[in-house]
Amino acid sequence: MMFTRVKKLLLWVWTVLSTPAATLSLAFLTLGGFVGGVMFWGAFNTALEMTNKEAFCISCHEMKDNVYEELTRTVHFSNRSGVRASCPDCHVPHEWTHKIARKMQASKEVWGKIFGTINTRKKFLDHRLELAQHEWARLKANDSLECRNCHASVAMDFTKQTQRAADIHSRFLLPGKATCIDCHKGIAHELPSMEGIDPGWKMPPELQGEQLPSASAIDDLKRAIADAHQSVH
Repeated sequence: MMFTRVKKLLLWVWTVLSTPAATLSLAFLTLGGFVGGVMFWGAFNTALEMTNKEAFCISCHEMKDNVYEELTRTVHFSNRSGVRASCPDCHVPHEWTHKIARKMQASKEVWGKIFGTINTRKKFLDHRLELAQHEWARLKANDSLECRNCHASVAMDFTKQTQRAADIHSRFLLPGKATCIDCHKGIAHELPSMEGIDPGWKMPPELQGEQLPSASAIDDLKRAIADAHQSVH
């Protein structure tokens, strides 16, 4: 008797599962679609977040043995405040739409990984300038979006900056005449050969002169001592 009931239940389940979708209720299809969508969305975002962690970035030796090693020697990695910028902080936007666009753009790096484009130190150094130029151009195009993940020009306290930095930021960064990457190249990684390339951190012509804006009180003291020596001679 019990076996007959179980058999009928299994047959009913099989009938429901094998029945064409047109015979199912709209509520069932809607619920099924919702549950399936939630599961897909959860899996997608979980995978996305996994690829957005520093551990994923340095899982290949091309990154770990080159640019990551350089990062560990900079102020972005270790500093007095203990705030550390990881690979995704500087190379992946926080906003979802920009993040997806960046992930799609970076998918071509898989091609380089498969074919070993920079799988040795020599190959990496040979391509270093090209890689850097691509990144500079990308940050220039998006107005240094990743830099602004942490740095906001409107939050800058110019009184705590050197006079030179305050002058340049107020004249060029705030009005939008320049963006972060124009002046801040090589802040987390070593620079390639810059021969023939404008590094961007040079003083603008209008701020150049016989006496540049002082960088600190020590500079003022050095300048005063130099002037004193000149007056003596």
